[in-house]
Order: sequence, then C-alpha cells, then structure tokens
Amino acid sequence: MNHTGTGTTAVALSGVSKNYFSHGNTYPALTDIELSIAHGTMVLLLGPSGSGKTTLLTIAAGFVEPTAGRVELFGRMLDGYAPRDLQKLRAEKIGFVFQTFLLIEALTVAENVDLQLRFAGMRNAAVRDRTMDALARVGIAHLANKRPLELSHGEQQRIAIARALAVDADLLIADEPTASLGTEQ
Repeated sequence: MNHTGTGTTAVALSGVSKNYFSHGNTYPALTDIELSIAHGTMVLLLGPSGSGKTTLLTIAAGFVEPTAGRVELFGRMLDGYAPRDLQKLRAEKIGFVFQTFLLIEALTVAENVDLQLRFAGMRNAAVRDRTMDALARVGIAHLANKRPLELSHGEQQRIAIARALAVDADLLIADEPTASLGTEQ
C-alpha cells in the first residue's frame, strides 16, 4: 500500500455541517462535526437511519461538499483540489464501498473492478492480475465473466467490496458493506 506514515491524519473534518434544501425548507444532516482519523486506524460509525452516516462518509471522501466547514484528506484541504485532481485522488487513494453498489450493469464483474483500477492509472496485465486477486479475496473470482444483474445482492455487494480493495488504497471507506451479505458469507 502507498500509505502515508502510521499515525498521520488520513481524514480531518473541522466544523463540518451539511444542509439539504427542498421546497424552501432546510434540513440539517450534519452540524458542526469535528473528526480526525489517523492513518492505520479503524473507525465504526453507528447511528439510526437518517442520522447522517452516509453524508459524513461521502463528505470525507470528497464526493459531496459540506455546507460549512473544512475537510482535509492526507494533509491537504479538499477545497484546494481542482475537480479532475480530486477525482484522481479518490481513484488512487480511496477505496469506497457504496451502500447502493454503483455497478455498471453492461459490464462484467471483472470489468466493474477493472474500471476502478484504470481510473487509478493502472494498465493491462497489472489490472487483470489485481482484479482477479481482489475477486478471489471476496470469494467470487469464478463469477468474473457474469454481469451484475445475473447475481444476488450479496454477490453484487462482494463486487463493490472487491472494487474498493483492488486499488490497495490508503483509505478504505465502507458504507454498510455487509448489509446484503448473508450470515454464511
């Protein structure tokens, strides 16, 4: 992994708030969040549905901008990145397991994982090897040529996990990564 040193800050949120607006109303999702996560640590967010967990994770990864406050990834403020550079940062340094999988139905299982690696700048043989390794790690290498809609929700969840693991990222963010997995998996 291309980690920064253990103990360094991977993610820092300072005064982060996020409001959603609809029909003239303001709906606060997060209010004045202070959070610092050192590289090499594991953090678990618990809370009821609608409490802002997904909002917090998507802000921390730079997918969503906060209404107020500052977000820092790997020692650099997110507002200092051009959109293209932020996309490159996420592709190379962040593995994100989305709650809704976000798989491309027209692509095979392997191609869904390959795509993430190509965004991260990998090419050809290295992509195939890393893809198959990630699929094997989650127990679905034998499904590499299937399409997501041919698979169960649990298998689709595993594709999403493999995609996040394949990059060997400095930061792994998982939004309810086991919600669709059965107990035998």
